[in-house]
Amino acid sequence: MITLDRLINVLGGYGARWHSGSADRQTELRSVVLPEVVDGRTVSGDVLLAVGAASPAEALQWARAARAVVVLTRGEHADPELDGAGVAVVVIDSAMPWSDFAAIVYGLVMEGRETESGRGPTDLFALADSLAGAVGGAVVIEDRSSQVLAFSRGQQDADPGRIATILARQAPPELRAVYEAHGVFAHLAVSDDPVFVPGDAPDGMLDDAAGRTGRMVVAARAGRELLGSVWVACASPLVGDRRRALADGAHTVALHLLRSRASADLERQVESELVIRLLESPADAATVASRLGLPPATLRVIALRASDEGGRHAALLQMFERATAGFGWSRPSRSALADTTVYTVLAAEAAAVARDWVSALVAALPEQLTVQAGISAPAAATELAVARTEADECLALQEGTGADAPPAYDESWDDLLLRRLRAAARSGRTPPRGAVAELRAHDSTHGTAYVPTLRAWLQERGDPGRTGTRLGVHENTVRYRMRRMAELTDLRLDDADKRFAMMIELAVLD
Repeated sequence: MITLDRLINVLGGYGARWHSGSADRQTELRSVVLPEVVDGRTVSGDVLLAVGAASPAEALQWARAARAVVVLTRGEHADPELDGAGVAVVVIDSAMPWSDFAAIVYGLVMEGRETESGRGPTDLFALADSLAGAVGGAVVIEDRSSQVLAFSRGQQDADPGRIATILARQAPPELRAVYEAHGVFAHLAVSDDPVFVPGDAPDGMLDDAAGRTGRMVVAARAGRELLGSVWVACASPLVGDRRRALADGAHTVALHLLRSRASADLERQVESELVIRLLESPADAATVASRLGLPPATLRVIALRASDEGGRHAALLQMFERATAGFGWSRPSRSALADTTVYTVLAAEAAAVARDWVSALVAALPEQLTVQAGISAPAAATELAVARTEADECLALQEGTGADAPPAYDESWDDLLLRRLRAAARSGRTPPRGAVAELRAHDSTHGTAYVPTLRAWLQERGDPGRTGTRLGVHENTVRYRMRRMAELTDLRLDDADKRFAMMIELAVLD
């Protein structure tokens, strides 16, 4: 079961919007009905699909008769004064067919546990087999990012392009170049008509046992939104019944993708809420980690941000969708989207494992996206609130330094400590007077190099030979400079606390 609040949030991604009504958003929904009367009795249910209502007011009247909690209706100019007391009125996008919304709502309410690892992909493989029989050619179903979702059986006569596409879960670059040259992707973006690509790919990519083949491709669309595409291997354009079967099959694929995406959106929302809860409160962390399928110990938090030329928010959503894509709970990570950051909890003892996960994520994203990441030290489930802060600091470190690899807290804690101290120094918390300040002023006025000499002397633990080597001068020069510094200011190099304080001040003022 899902709540009214989650139903409204998920449907918002499909062009629906809450209009009015004071129904309890935490009400669980258990049934979906159409407006009808059977044997003189109005059919009742929690969710009413007000198909045929002339206005939202009429839809609300039907909903009250059906004792519904929420009613879905059309209405470009819904009455702002509409009194939806006790019933939530949700207005859907006029470009989305009722059949599509019905598939989504039934999937969410009646099959709320369906996930990306559940029936969705299985149905797509069965659908690919059925469609292949109807059109007389091998079928591949792809999402809107051109990732392979399903394919029909029977690979014995497959051409090299189909084999490479299935193995890599995406068409190889040379084949994509052919599709681009024929304007396939531009066509899919604006048209629902099937288009044919002749078999003129290089290196025999589209040559099967029977000779050279091509591809017939059609968009799988819901309303105005492109959800994916259906590809058929064929020697010539499909016509007649086969072409109609391909067009009808694309619509069915779109319904399956809608249901799968709605289920995935619901799963992402549940997952995100649990991860945020895990990162904010250690009180029931072990229980929440168990619900997420994570081990109680040896976890790392990864903080990620993304941006592209189009802006940060779109890139962030793309990254979150990719981080939570896959096959249900079999993924090794659990992720949440909070403000401008994606947080991922990953079971990883070594920082290299977390970096490999980040690299795999980046490789699956469009090339124009820029991703920064920070990795916490290993932590138990009850320590993840602290680990989140560590990941945030490491993310800021990469953003500030431009380091190639994401920093991990257990490897970069010293750099982070110095960043904190430098931040304090910039706020005026370093001594305006004292030995280091006086030597710095002397260097500025007289062109001497006493501050670099003092820093090297402290780093080499007072050894004049190694200090001279570090500075590129003779050790006698080091001794002379140290004597002059002692004359200019009160160094007190025999005091361990003073030496330690000077080392900190020199480090944060670099």
